[in-house]
Amino acid sequence: MKVTESIAGEALAPVYWADACKHLMKKDRVMKRLIPQFGKTCLQSRGDAFATLARSVVGQQISVKAAQTVWDRFAQLPEQITPAQVLKLKIDDMRAAGLSARKVEYIVDLALHFDNGAVHVDAWTGMDDEAIIAELIAIRGIGRWTAEMFLIFHLMRPNVLPLDDVGLINGISKCYFSGDVVSRSDAREVALAWAPYRTVATWYIWRSLDPVPVEY
Repeated sequence: MKVTESIAGEALAPVYWADACKHLMKKDRVMKRLIPQFGKTCLQSRGDAFATLARSVVGQQISVKAAQTVWDRFAQLPEQITPAQVLKLKIDDMRAAGLSARKVEYIVDLALHFDNGAVHVDAWTGMDDEAIIAELIAIRGIGRWTAEMFLIFHLMRPNVLPLDDVGLINGISKCYFSGDVVSRSDAREVALAWAPYRTVATWYIWRSLDPVPVEY
């Protein structure tokens, strides 16, 4: 399944990105104004599945800067960031890298799920979003928001709407409601015009708050 393609020799973009932008600009007045502001920048996938999820666990409930520091220390412990290598690590070493006791438990549980085949990585391309989310949230420390970020940033699924994301809700408030507080229902109603490319619209809403794409 082809997920990305090269744009003029630059970044790999999801194959649906250009069509999504045209659709959104046609269907939504805010997107018509917003999308042209960011040129050829687009969503990009980084890392493999296990490393991406491990990094998300490390970054929970701490600042981006602190998360990067802890991740850099943790990443130096194994020879490679693989489930088998992580399962060989000593708990004390992981704690010394800056991981809390609970995050150590989460990382180990994540590694076990990958190592014993409890998550079906090779089958994900043929599974729908909700089925993948169900597999991921069975892992300790991974909730729906983390699973949805994984669908967006790793699998680059085109139609994810992460209603638990504070940035999305704040961005919709700013762009569509002049800064007034919005509910999940309000956000869902706005996003009706975005389907089947809600991921792309969400990405542009994030850019409206922070022009520099986050490295997930």
